[in-house]
Amino acid sequence: MGSAAAIRAYHRGATIVLLTTRPYAGLMRHAPYFDEVWIDERPGWADPLGMLRLARRLRGARFDRVYDLSTRDRSALYFWLMRRPRWISDSGPEWSGIVRGASHRQPDTDERRRLHTLDREADQLRWAGIPGPIPPPDMSWAPADVARFALPADYVLLLPGAAPHRPEKRWPLEYFVELASRIAAAGWTPVVIGGAGERALGRAIAAAVPAARDLTGQTEFGDIVALGHDARRAIGNDTGPMHLAVVGGAPATVLYSAASDPTLTAPRGPDIVILDRGDLAELSVDEVAATLGS
Repeated sequence: MGSAAAIRAYHRGATIVLLTTRPYAGLMRHAPYFDEVWIDERPGWADPLGMLRLARRLRGARFDRVYDLSTRDRSALYFWLMRRPRWISDSGPEWSGIVRGASHRQPDTDERRRLHTLDREADQLRWAGIPGPIPPPDMSWAPADVARFALPADYVLLLPGAAPHRPEKRWPLEYFVELASRIAAAGWTPVVIGGAGERALGRAIAAAVPAARDLTGQTEFGDIVALGHDARRAIGNDTGPMHLAVVGGAPATVLYSAASDPTLTAPRGPDIVILDRGDLAELSVDEVAATLGS
């Protein structure tokens, strides 16, 4: 979102289109940075008609410039989908990214790969002519209706989930249960959030700690931002919702295993504690609880 704000400020009079996937489209339509939001259905080579439709749409818009903030193989493919035949003088839009042939190419060096995501994007925009500093992510515009949860004034967010295919990124559930018990004993309310696939985690914590509130499967992206704004602290694994809570303003304790590198992906904020263990089972409840303060 910081990069989006910088691009919007640099191209004040332009029509800016965001290409994203369906889960994010609804939220992004509220963002002040984009005039249109397109959904990428991500057709594969097994769907040649879908690929053709996507190529026609991308070419037909006749964009002047593309900012590829994903810089993955998928978005590199779109660079080639948007090329036009060589005999046409306008062979395609300017392109900011790492793909070879881009007009504003950021060199894909080892040094770039060692940069934190936010620094890597800022460097990419400098290569495209957008000077820094890039503003920090701001999602104060995100819609939310957290009053419906009727939470007490003093609560701590717990985020025990992570991507289903990355179980090594999860602190053990029994540790979250013990932490929730300590939070409740201190007079604060543990509030568990996560996606629909993490409802079993929320139910387990709430069953063991009656004072806990289980909101798994009930929060939209904007809700997480708003819940972060009023939380005493957010504690959880390296997962997307932790970033949303931090953008909302939550002090945070983020738990990292060997599966990811906090120097590349850790949330940034005024009160962020990173606890890093090769195996999260080796991270004690005492150490995590110590970050709660008093």
